[in-house]
Parts: sequence; C-alpha cells; structure tokens
Amino acid sequence: MIDNNLPPDAEQNPLHILRQFTPARIALGRAGSSLPVKANLEFQLAHALAKDAVSIPLNFDALKLKLADDYGVIQLQSQVQNHAEYLQRPDKGRLLNMQSQEQFTVQTGEFDIVLIVVDGLSSKAIENHVPAFLNKLIPELQKMNFSIAPICLVQYGRVAIGDPIGELINARMSIVLIGERPGLSSPDSMGVYFTYQPKSGNTDAQRNCISNIHKQGLSYAVAINKLLFLINEASRLQFSGVNLKDTMSDADLPENQKSPSNFLLE
Repeated sequence: MIDNNLPPDAEQNPLHILRQFTPARIALGRAGSSLPVKANLEFQLAHALAKDAVSIPLNFDALKLKLADDYGVIQLQSQVQNHAEYLQRPDKGRLLNMQSQEQFTVQTGEFDIVLIVVDGLSSKAIENHVPAFLNKLIPELQKMNFSIAPICLVQYGRVAIGDPIGELINARMSIVLIGERPGLSSPDSMGVYFTYQPKSGNTDAQRNCISNIHKQGLSYAVAINKLLFLINEASRLQFSGVNLKDTMSDADLPENQKSPSNFLLE
C-alpha cells in the first residue's frame, strides 16, 4: 500500500518512497552539508540504545522468577568473570565454569530437548522476548511429546555453550536463545540456534540459526514454525547444520503469518 504521508519532495527523490519498506537510514535529507537536526538526534538515540543493550547486565533473578513458576530453571555461568572479559574472551564464553558443571551431577535422565537462555550481546533482547517466546514454544514442543530438560539460564555465554550443556544434561537437541549484537535499528534482536546431538567440539557448521527476532523483524510465530520444522527434519535425518536446509516458504505458513504480517510480533 502506498503511503500518502510521504514528504512533498518524494517525486524528486525516489528514495523517499523506499522509506515505507525499511527502517534503514535512507533519504534523510540535508541541512547544508550535514544531516537535519531530527535525523541527527534520532541517530544519536539509536546509537545510545545499542550501547546500552550491550553494557546493561541482564537481571537474571527477575527472569528466573518469571520462568520458574511454570518451568524448572537452572542458573549457570560461563568461565567469564565480568563484562569486560566477556567482550575480550569469546573462547571463555563457550565453556561452563566448574561450579556450573557440578550442578549437572545431580541431573538424571535423558531429554529430547534442552532450552538454553544466554544474555549474549543484548540484555534487552532476552528481557523483552524470552518469556513470551517460550510461552508459545514450549506448548508446541509438549504437543509433539518431546521431553524437555529444565531451562538453563547462562550468564556471559556465547552460542557454543549450548554444546557442553546439552552433553552434560544428556539432551538429544539443544535450543539456544541469545541476545544478538545490536544494530542501530534493532537493539533488542534475539537469535535462536538449534543443534542436533550437542557435544563439546561441535562447530558452527553443525547448528542452524534463526535470527532477527524483534518487533520489526521476524515474529515469534514465524520463528517458532521455522524452529519446529528444523526439529522435525533433524529428528528424521539425525543431523543439523549446513546440510539441514530450511525449505519453508510463505506457502507453508498459516494465512495470518504470511508476509507482510510476519513483521509483527504476535
């Protein structure tokens, strides 16, 4: 649908028409040799929000309270000791510290799936999306009769920390929800990483990623549909990663989830 509220110079500058389709900073105008004041202030605000998303720590206690009423929760930490080390030593963020490893000595049984929530590079992404996302995802997994391990909350973690956790808790599949590196138009974007047979030594080539889950990106409903597709295919083929292709299209989605409505969180 054409936007009738476009700037009056839209005909002279065709890029203005594209602004209704993207949050990217295009056709901002100019004031002499500089950006207009409004565009400049909006940029500074977006930059500040992105910095905050990286630097403000996630309130794990509040998140645990939100989830613990409905699900079992284990709180863990990587080998990273503080935020500065987290940014400088991604290798330590891929491994659990000794105290966290010892928590799994009391965990028994086998599970189909372990859900792992990691702060990552955007605490806002986890705070804004995880409770609602899990409240939609877990009932779908239960309908499919998957056994689900206690939810693992990991401070200072990287994506690959799902491998040692999945191995220690004896899960057939791991799903890592992590705050993605913030951009200037998406400071609270969440990513989901799926691995079949998580174990130490796995590489990124052995997992699948569903990214860009936020208000102006991928909706919960579409992301969950894609994730369930990957879970089913991995269970059938017994592998995940680059050889497991997401062949879903809009035709595979319910009518109310097809483009462009999939840009709205549901």
